[in-house]
Amino acid sequence: MTDESRIPLAEAINNLRAELLTALTDGKDQPLQFRLRPIELELKLTVTREVGGTGGVKFWVVNLDAKGTLGDATTHTLKLTLEPVAKDGRSEFLVSQTGTGAPPR
Repeated sequence: MTDESRIPLAEAINNLRAELLTALTDGKDQPLQFRLRPIELELKLTVTREVGGTGGVKFWVVNLDAKGTLGDATTHTLKLTLEPVAKDGRSEFLVSQTGTGAPPR
């Protein structure tokens, strides 16, 4: 498996967070807004064990669009439910909000 065909799990989740924050900013003044609810994310993963300096087990999201093959790698499906929460602990807000104050009802 080539490095281009795998993405660290933390990087995939960080990229999702960045996309959601962009949606918050872009939707601020839009007439149509969306309530952000729990997000179901289904990923194809490979698991590798690395030895040496840091060692440990690594979880890689498989980029199925990348060139190359997975060879003997076994993929696993991981389904996560992420509940978006603002820094202040509020668990519900609109995609159009900037993250301050209570959501309009």
